[in-house]
Amino acid sequence: MIHDVPRPKISPKFTIEDIHKLREWNYERLKDATPEERLADSREEIEKFNAALLAIPAL
Repeated sequence: MIHDVPRPKISPKFTIEDIHKLREWNYERLKDATPEERLADSREEIEKFNAALLAIPAL
């Protein structure tokens, strides 16, 4: 089961504290997930990331 935990607020300078917040957020989201759910979640996030990269105009 993947929990619906709100994303943490990230500072504009992206500090070590932000990394800790993201790691904790990810743990809380996935702590009760099955391996299949984790894999499906990872694939979904990878697709979103790839789409965002492709949306960046080439130089």
